Amino acid sequence: MQIAESVALVAGGTSGLGLATARRLVAAGARVVIVGRPGGRGPQVARELGDRAVFAAADITGEAELAGALDVAEALGPLRVVVNCAGATNAVKIVGKTGPYPLAEFQRMVTVNLVGAFNLLRLAADRMSRNAEVDGERGVVVHTASIAAFDGQVGQAGYAAAKSGLVGLTLPAARDLAPLKIRVVTVAPGVFDTPMLSALSAEAKSSVGDQVPHPARLGDPDEFAALALHIVANPMLNGETIRIDGAMRMGPR
Repeated sequence: MQIAESVALVAGGTSGLGLATARRLVAAGARVVIVGRPGGRGPQVARELGDRAVFAAADITGEAELAGALDVAEALGPLRVVVNCAGATNAVKIVGKTGPYPLAEFQRMVTVNLVGAFNLLRLAADRMSRNAEVDGERGVVVHTASIAAFDGQVGQAGYAAAKSGLVGLTLPAARDLAPLKIRVVTVAPGVFDTPMLSALSAEAKSSVGDQVPHPARLGDPDEFAALALHIVANPMLNGETIRIDGAMRMGPR
């Protein structure tokens, strides 16, 4: 898929992996819609990225809100690229000091990380299906899972279950959408220096980075973004989940 002059939508694009991806897309010549929740840094981020970026407020779990964001994208031209970096995490044991894992909190993990991702996939793919083909393609959707989908740690039951569901969604989604010439690929990042780790001290971040075999450090969000853009550009990448983790395999804690 050619990136220059394409319209792209990045969910969760106001910080971390999503912001790095939005920056790369703009630099590659795409017109980018950044999707984030209302009241955040979205408008400021769009201004910082320049006149090829706009912000659309939406929660990816809401059908009407997300449809509005897709309308913003299609006003710029045919939507051909979607990168979903929106998500949430927590640390809750199935049975802890205060009792069993609250069901509502487990449902929140699944709703944001899996149902929201599917909501974006289905609505974006419907728009993409009406695009004219370019080099045999109509669109590409890139989801963000986590290595927790494979190596979930203590306290990650809800998060890991949701991300595992996203990994399981990838191949059947790619097969469903293949006749429409739409690709679906998932990236499973390891430990990256994003706002999700903002509560950790510099010493704690360094300790986590030391657990990565090589390079022994936290990932840079721009490294995730570089992979996301390669996925968009490479037509043979489809139906796959790609780990980007420096060969890290997380221990139980």
